[in-house]
Parts: sequence; structure tokens; C-alpha cells
Amino acid sequence: MSDADAEADPEFVFELRTCRWAEREWPPEAGEGDAEDAGDDCPAIVARQLGTKRRRWDTIVVEVDPAALRQRTNFGPRRLDSDLLDVIPHAPPDWEWYRDALPDPGYPWRYVRESIHRAADRGILDVRKRNNRIEIRRKWAYPDWVERIVAIENKPDLDASAARHLAPQLEYDVALSLADEVWVATRATGESVEPALLESVPVEAGILTLDPDALATGGARTADVEWFPRSLDPDAPGTRVLERGEVTEYGSTASQFEYADPEWKAHKRLEIAERAYEKGWRAYAETMRPDCRYFQLRREGRTLLPYCAAKECHQTSSECSGSCPEFSPEPPQWRTRGWPIEGGPGKGIRNLLEDRRERNRSG
Repeated sequence: MSDADAEADPEFVFELRTCRWAEREWPPEAGEGDAEDAGDDCPAIVARQLGTKRRRWDTIVVEVDPAALRQRTNFGPRRLDSDLLDVIPHAPPDWEWYRDALPDPGYPWRYVRESIHRAADRGILDVRKRNNRIEIRRKWAYPDWVERIVAIENKPDLDASAARHLAPQLEYDVALSLADEVWVATRATGESVEPALLESVPVEAGILTLDPDALATGGARTADVEWFPRSLDPDAPGTRVLERGEVTEYGSTASQFEYADPEWKAHKRLEIAERAYEKGWRAYAETMRPDCRYFQLRREGRTLLPYCAAKECHQTSSECSGSCPEFSPEPPQWRTRGWPIEGGPGKGIRNLLEDRRERNRSG
């Protein structure tokens, strides 16, 4: 890949490259120049575009306990949402009335009963009615499978303008401390001092430079750590910045913030991890049109990237939609004449990405 081609690719493609790199070589200090040992040192699940109501991260790395992750598979590939997380981890080993077994959820119990029935329908909780009372019993103990959560912001061109826009978001992450670490991933320039080090990035955030040429060819040294992050404390209370103060010619206005208690943070972290477990980073096909005759997956090193044959570029999710002027559905003959995967090439692409996602999810 030439430098011009790398610069022409959208941030979305850089994000996919970052996700694939993290899946193979995380953590950075273990992965540099030794990709073979990286995955063994720190098993991780990688996802993209996850976070909270106020903050969404480009890339999420969930470091896991391998044995506990295998136990997590008992509950299926679908995530346990916030309501189910109020039930499943607290389910007792023996039959017990649900109000005695579960902690007070802080909302009406009728919603808890709905979650109990949903869990029973999914086959992950035993439920019975005895003496006009709903009793529950766990099928498997919910494991403590999440060890750390790392947030990565992807900025392939981290110039002064991008740094000014990114700095408040990173400061929000540091103050809240919902993640254990915060990183910024940017494209390597090859200069003696990477420009990212000269920008206004909070010192608590790490800086990682990725070499697009090495990523494309599967080279040994694909990333360098320019600045290591400071470890944050997700077990301590965090500060959620609601509104930043502004400096005007008449003085400065006050900022608004609130505290986030450790219990909320622990629940939110597990909720994010569950979403990462279900979604992974290859779910981009769900927001694109792989059933278009021009949609392709092109191999770049060990990464499969979406490619539009009509536009001759790596397309983004917003570009690859039914409203695209180049969109052309697969001919029906592609789905019926000897194609080895039932449903046609588009269905085959979805199945391929799902198989790779499941391979990583199963630990």
C-alpha cells in the first residue's frame, strides 16, 4: 500500500485495521515485533463503536480470563443486557423466591419478573411457580470473565485541529475512569518525533502509532508505543463532566459535573463487555449492503476489508447503503446456480464474518 492510498482511506478503514491489529497483537508491549506470543499473553475481545449514552469509543479491548470466558459461552452468543445483568449474576444455586434471591434493583419488581421470563425463554435460568410465587435457580454460575477494559480513539491524521477536538473527550474518559486505560491510535509518519507527541493530548492517554504498510503486508513490526498511558482506577468514584465552563471576555463560567459511584461503573463496564462479546468488530456488514453485486471483501495482510468494485475504494457504512447510486442487487441467478453458500455471495460474506467473530469470541 502506498502512502497516498493510506491517506485516501477513510477513518473507518483505519479503525478496522486497528481492531484487527488489537485482536492479534494486544497488548502493545507484548506485540511489538513478536505477534506470535502476543495473543497468548493477554486474550482479549475487540469491538468497535461502543460506550455509554454520553460517550462512544472507536475501539474497545476487553481483556478476559480465558477459563472464565469459556464458562461465559454457556449463556450463548447474545449479550446479557442491563436488565438481565440484574438477574443472572445473582441467581441462587437452589430454588428461592426471586425477591429473596435478588438485590433490590431500584425499579419496580414487575420489570424484574419480565427479565426472569426472558432469561427462562433463552434457556439460561431455571424458573418455576410454587405457592403462587416465582422461584428461580441458576443453571450455571455467571463467571467473572472481564479483567480490564481499554478504550482506543482512532485518529489516523492527528493534527492540531483533531487534537483540540479530541482532548475534551479524553479528559472526560480520564475523569470518569470507566476504562482501565485510554489510548489514541494514529498513523505512523516515520519522523524522528511523531507529531502526535507534540499535540495537546492529555498525558494520561497513551499514544500508539500504526504502520499502514506493515499492517497491509503482515509485517512483524506494525505498531509502536510513543507514550504509555496512566492506569486509571475504575473501582474508585468517577467524575462525569456534564458541561464545560467557557472563558469569555467577562470571565469564566462554571463547569457542571456529577459523581459516578463505583457500583454504577462496575455495572456499566460489565454491560459494555457483554455488548462487545455479542457484537465484536466485524459487525459492520450489518449496516452495509453485502447483497450488492459490487460489494467485496479484500484481504489486506490478515485483515478482510470491505471494498466497492464500482467506486474502486474502501467504502464507509454511510456510503454503502440502498440509496447509493451504484447499488445493484445480486442477480437471482447468483443465489440459485451452484453458489456454494446458500443465499448468494452477500449471505456468504455475512456468514464468513460471523464465523470469524465466533472464533474469537469462543476463547
